[in-house]
Amino acid sequence: MEDVTLDGELVRGLLKEQHPDLAGLELEPVDGGWDNRMWRLGEDLAVRLPRTPRASSLLRKEHRWLPLLAPRLPLPVPVPVRVGEPTARFPDTWTVATWVPGGPGDRSPVTRGPHAAGALAGFLSALHHRAPDDAPLGPDRGVPLERLAEAAERGLDSLDPGDGTDRLRRVWDDALAAPAWDRPPVWIHGDLHPANTVIADGTLAGVIDFGDMCAGDPATDLSAAWLLLPAGADAAFFSAYARADPATVRRARGWALLRALDLIAIGRAGDRGLPGGKPTWRPAGEAALSRLPAGPRTGGS
Repeated sequence: MEDVTLDGELVRGLLKEQHPDLAGLELEPVDGGWDNRMWRLGEDLAVRLPRTPRASSLLRKEHRWLPLLAPRLPLPVPVPVRVGEPTARFPDTWTVATWVPGGPGDRSPVTRGPHAAGALAGFLSALHHRAPDDAPLGPDRGVPLERLAEAAERGLDSLDPGDGTDRLRRVWDDALAAPAWDRPPVWIHGDLHPANTVIADGTLAGVIDFGDMCAGDPATDLSAAWLLLPAGADAAFFSAYARADPATVRRARGWALLRALDLIAIGRAGDRGLPGGKPTWRPAGEAALSRLPAGPRTGGS
């Protein structure tokens, strides 16, 4: 879609063509997003247009599954309410979804740790139920950690020697040694890092961007205990979640390491002005690494 300019004029034209009842609402661009560009539409809606090759399939996945999951989730999520079909004006699928008010977690960090820990635990407890047989599978989410060992090593090698890499390698080695998930796959968000959460009044107020949702190991999502919450709040989270055995927590630390390394790499690209870089993601990733304990905790967490 290199030859298509993703701007408000395009969005307005698409709405006039396919959803004229929405075309008169105020339209405001929203900074952020990775696979999609987003505009707030009126007070209660948002328009998302894909800008990467995989984005359209992720939007279709959300449109298929999120309306079924949203009613049981205790936090607001962007439920798709309209779909835009490919046309000559824009050759891909796009969506209109409900707006989730608040600020992105990579720019509005959590300050009320205990409250956010409870909110996150409640959200994931509601989400992590057995997925149906036809639920999507993720190529690199919810899978055994050994499949991602090369990515972890590359990320660890990219860190400066003073970044506590010995401690982080112990985290990774312990996660790899943990028993694998051997129960039926559950629904997971798959990409629960700060930029995919909404913060209001210092606490978790919503979860967005379900494009990587799939069935798999819940440890992928439990990594949010260190990715999202301030130092020390992980204990309150696992106490409230109450369903994570020690092996799952060990794997979750490995997932937190992987996701934090990803955030740092993408953030560094932004620091250098490279396309697709997100400068606010690097400090979020570095903070997550600093919060990771080096070894197993007692009491199931």
